[in-house]
This record gives sequence, C-alpha cells and structure tokens, in this order.
Amino acid sequence: MSAPAPPSAGAFPSPPGGFAPAPPPSTRRNAELLLLAAAAVITTVSLFLVEASQEQSITWDIAKYGLAYLALFAVAHLAVRRFAPFADPLLLPIVALLNGLGLVLIHRLDLADQQTAAYNSWATPSPDANQQILWTALGTLVFITLLIALRDYRTLARYSYTLGLIGLVALAIPALLPSAFSETNGAKIWIRLPGFSVQPGEFAKILLIIFFASVLVAKREIFTAAGRHVLGMEFPRGRDLGPILAVWIVCIGVLVFEKDLGTSLLIFSTVLVMLYIATERVGWLVIGGGLLALGFIFAYQLFGHVRVRVETWLHPFDDYNNTGYQISQSLFGLATGGLAGTGLGSGRPSQVPFAKTDFIVTTIGEELGLIGLAAVLMLFLVFVVRGLRTALAVRDSFGKLLAAGLSFTIAIQLFVVVGGVTKLIPLTGLTTPFMSYGGSSLLANYALLALLIKVSDAARAPAPVRKKEPAPIADAQTELLRRDGGRPDAGPLT
Repeated sequence: MSAPAPPSAGAFPSPPGGFAPAPPPSTRRNAELLLLAAAAVITTVSLFLVEASQEQSITWDIAKYGLAYLALFAVAHLAVRRFAPFADPLLLPIVALLNGLGLVLIHRLDLADQQTAAYNSWATPSPDANQQILWTALGTLVFITLLIALRDYRTLARYSYTLGLIGLVALAIPALLPSAFSETNGAKIWIRLPGFSVQPGEFAKILLIIFFASVLVAKREIFTAAGRHVLGMEFPRGRDLGPILAVWIVCIGVLVFEKDLGTSLLIFSTVLVMLYIATERVGWLVIGGGLLALGFIFAYQLFGHVRVRVETWLHPFDDYNNTGYQISQSLFGLATGGLAGTGLGSGRPSQVPFAKTDFIVTTIGEELGLIGLAAVLMLFLVFVVRGLRTALAVRDSFGKLLAAGLSFTIAIQLFVVVGGVTKLIPLTGLTTPFMSYGGSSLLANYALLALLIKVSDAARAPAPVRKKEPAPIADAQTELLRRDGGRPDAGPLT
C-alpha cells in the first residue's frame, strides 16, 4: 500500500504576502470576570459565616449586601471592558476582594455594636455596612467617570501645576479651620460641615503624585545634574535641593499644624521614592532620609503630641487606661488570633477602639489569624507588583512615574498602617486602603485605581499598525499585456 500523497500546494493557500494574519491580541477580560465572580463568592460565603457564628438567622441583609456588591463590580467590569480593554486583569478583582472583605468585617463589627447596645439598653446604632455600600457605589461611580472622561492620562501633565496647587490648598484647609470643624482624636485632618464631612488629604496625595510625576519629567536635567561624589555615591548640587526642601517644609507643616504624622510621612516617602526612580541616584535617598529624621527630631523636641505618640509606642502599658489603651488592645487581639484565628464572628474585635477604621487590620488578625492576615497582605503585594510592572511596561516617562508613585503610595500606606497596629512604628492614624470604613479614603483609592488601570491599558495595548504606503510608480511591477487585453501567458482565446 503506497503512502498517501502529500497535500498539494493549493490545499493550504497562503494569504497575500505569504504570512497568516496575526491573531487578535488577548484582552484577558474574561479572566477578570472569572476572578470577580470568585471574589463575589468569597465575600458572600464570609457574610454567611459571620451570621452563623453570631447565631443570627439568615436575613435579607445578606442578600442585599451580596447583590449590591455583585452589581457594582459587574458595572465596573463592563466599564473596563469598554474603556480600558487591555488593562491588567488582576487589578480590579484584587480591589473587589479587599473591598468585599472590608465590608464583611464592618458588618461583623456592626453586629457586635448591636449586641453591646442591647446589653446596655442603649438605642440600636445604625449599621455602618449600609453606609459602606453607599460609599462603594460612589467610589465605583468615580472610577467609571475617570475611565470615560480621561481618554489619555498624559493630558494630566498639562494641568500638573494646577493640580498640585489644588492639592496643597486641600492639605492646608483643615489647619486653617477652627478645631470644631476639623479636629478628630487630636488631628486636624477633616472638613466638617452640617451633613457633610471630607478628609481632603486623601485626595491631595493623588494630586501631588500627578504634579511631581510631571515636574520630574519636565525638569529631569535639574535632578540628574552632576554633583559631588562621596563614599561612592553622587549627591545633588546644593542649588538643586529646592524641590525636595519644599516638600519637606510642607510635610513638616502638616505634622505641626494638623498633628497628622501619617499624611506627612506618606507624602514625603512617596516623593522620595519617585525621585529615586527618576534619577537612579542613592544620594537623593540619603538626603531625604536625613531630612526625614531631622524633621521628626525637631518635632519631638518642640511638640507635645509627637512626644506622646513616641512614648506610647515605646511603653504602651505604662499608661494602659489612657494613651496606651488602643495599641495594647490591638496587641491583645493579634495575640488572641494566633496562627489560624478565632474564626469570622467568633472573636472580640470590638474591644479595640476604631476597629472599623484605623485598626481593621487587628480585626483581620484576630478572626482570621496570621494566615488570614498574610493572605490579605499578599493581595496588596500582588496589587503593588502589578502596578510596578505597569510602570516598567508603559512607554512614556510620565506614565512610568505616575504608575510607580500610585503603586508605592499604597505600599507605604500599608506599611505605616500595619507597622502602627503591630507596634513596629508609632501610630499614625492612616486607614487601610479599600478595607477601612470611610468615604474619603474609599473614593480617593478608587480614583487611584482608575488612573492605574488607564496607564496599564496604555502599557499593554498593542502598538498601532501603520498603514502600508503604496510603492512608488518607478518601483511597481510591470506586466506585458496583449492588444486583445489578455496576458501573454493566459493561453489562446476561445
């Protein structure tokens, strides 16, 4: 039996040019949708576990939270699919899961507050989880609005000085207002009006990141100018230190007049990292670290509230019933959680003051244990790493610095929060991104997510295909035609 004949050349015709067309680029939106569905399942199951642990009957509240959560992120997914189709498919699902877990913990603390009120015959407090759902809806609206309105993130660089000025004014307003309209727990960081309150520093950090990304690109020659070499490191010239000194003065002003250690540390550290990324010079880090240490020594010597923070950090049990109560209860809660935690709904996280806001990490550590807390931190780590990958992949310098600054501000904020509740560093009053209760933080972080997704979309989008220009007439192929209109090799006419 003879072997089958090979297929003829015409069996698999090649397209014009000899190459098959390239497959369409993958947007990975279906993978994003699958991950969002997994986040919705985890959130809903966690809500059921909380209700079961508290011996509550399964009510429509669970369905309300679950359906609202699912609807909000389904709309957000559709917006990404339409207006940023090539964005990183992990960013939105990670935020959805973090936000969902934060909602679960807030609902769990609501149940504890209701039990405490019933035991003491107090009025039943309104659940904060309802308010958090509302803030999540508004944050999703901000997210979608930015995706639609911001066709090209590079247009932000044109208005960088205006945005930077708005950020500085937003930082300064609470310091100028009377304490009754701006102060909470000793820090003047709010704008409080009847029926309305906002923490402008949350939005100011994003505006200042945009400003410094633009300035570092436009004035790069100033920051990279040759300076003195000391111990193998190149330090900038003295006359080029103006920008970082200005940032230092602003951050010290925030620390002094608003008593806000967290925001001043966050802004200065983020700008310092962006300076290093833009110049690749360790000298800027050394100078910035020196200025940071000098500023805190200066503040410690002159201002009592800074000394109280430091003393509470070093000796929290010396004044347990007053200044040390919060951090002491946090340490007790983390110790109670141990490795695997007490289980959702089975701990006593309400014993920690501000468990829904500044100390929600303690709630995670107590009820989910070290394993659960490590998993949450891993989610943040993946988010930051994907943001930095976006910074490496995007083609323009402004996009690189913007994505790096947005990613690092999440990393620095998380370090400050976790360091504070575990007594690694003094308490600062910052909230955990996407998880803590509160509108200003949630809205600002959803705006941050929208900017990062727009940069990611530009970084992952395929390069535009240039139209092939027609060949000049002199280089075009010629054919010999017969008078009757046929070609010489076409055979006899019939």
